[in-house]
Amino acid sequence: MSLGDDQDGSGGYGGTGQTRTHLPGGTTDVYGGARRPGRSSSRSLVTVVGVIVLLIAAIAFANRGGDDSSSSEVGAGGQPKAAPTSASGQTPVQAPADGVPTGFAHDEQGAQSAAANYAVALGSTSMFNKTTRDTLLQTIITPARVAGLEAALDKAYTPEFNEALGLNTDGSAPAGYTFVSRTSPIGTKVTETSAAATTVDVWCGGLLGLAGENSTNPVTSSWFTITMKLEWTSNTWKIVTHSQKDGPSPVPGDDKASSADEMAKAVEEYGGFTYAR
Repeated sequence: MSLGDDQDGSGGYGGTGQTRTHLPGGTTDVYGGARRPGRSSSRSLVTVVGVIVLLIAAIAFANRGGDDSSSSEVGAGGQPKAAPTSASGQTPVQAPADGVPTGFAHDEQGAQSAAANYAVALGSTSMFNKTTRDTLLQTIITPARVAGLEAALDKAYTPEFNEALGLNTDGSAPAGYTFVSRTSPIGTKVTETSAAATTVDVWCGGLLGLAGENSTNPVTSSWFTITMKLEWTSNTWKIVTHSQKDGPSPVPGDDKASSADEMAKAVEEYGGFTYAR
């Protein structure tokens, strides 16, 4: 959910082709090659809080009047029904020029595949630039909801918001830095379904921040669940409403944080995935 060469991708929300440079001078590595430090900067805390508040407000505004209720589907003994992410045997989805897959099957698996791919798109660097964001929304949002969501997100992804993240006003990364914004679906769950509409929960892990020496907003990880109500329209699944909540979050491991150079190199070398079942 790409932008220019100094961001995460080269033409789609999960692409590769990263070009990166280093800022002259300075040897301080905010990652340090050691254990990830706790947030010590009040600026970083304010930035994170600002991101959460703005995005929640945008989603709430866009979803006004929508039906975002859901109910968990359970099996015997009150346990959730299993939905293993195994191959379905269906024809694989297709990817158009903008990088967002289409052609999802008109069934529960197709809806889950659509929701997983859309979660990736919504969490991409493309969301931070109006031109690429509007193109993305036209692809994944049901037509009747596009204009309202565009307006809501324009109020959230402002030049001031981008600057608070350490980006240029247009959402691009400053020279010498690599902007990382990626969402990786961990699993999906259908909570409501019919021939015309399906609600899917997508459990995700995410990365957000600027990789580069002297970055005040280093890349950090998060866990969250996106709930999407999809409708079958124009021979595919598209989003009617979506919302996000924190977790489920695992206990943090005892991993060492990578250096800024290692993080930037990983973004360049490891392209994002699209999902099909």
